[in-house]
Amino acid sequence: MATQRTPPRFVPTLTEVVQTGPAPLAPASGPAPSADQIAQRVLQRVDLSLDRKLREAMATVILEHSEDLAALLRERLEGVVRQVVADAVAEEMQARQRQ
Repeated sequence: MATQRTPPRFVPTLTEVVQTGPAPLAPASGPAPSADQIAQRVLQRVDLSLDRKLREAMATVILEHSEDLAALLRERLEGVVRQVVADAVAEEMQARQRQ
């Protein structure tokens, strides 16, 4: 049975509207936002921006490592293929000499 997890405090829910552009410092009407509301908005923006930038940085690192790994694998594979072919040719030559 799966346990239901409570989302972190600053995760927007389906009833909240998360704006990607800069929010006005104070709403046009109504009371000024509390420090907790401001902190929540700032953390939401930081979270969204950090998530995007982290994904971009990870993609760059993974791509660089994949390219390096592909080159290394190509080099090692070439060595293995050369060795296997050389062994097969040597075995074939020995088999022909025995005949």
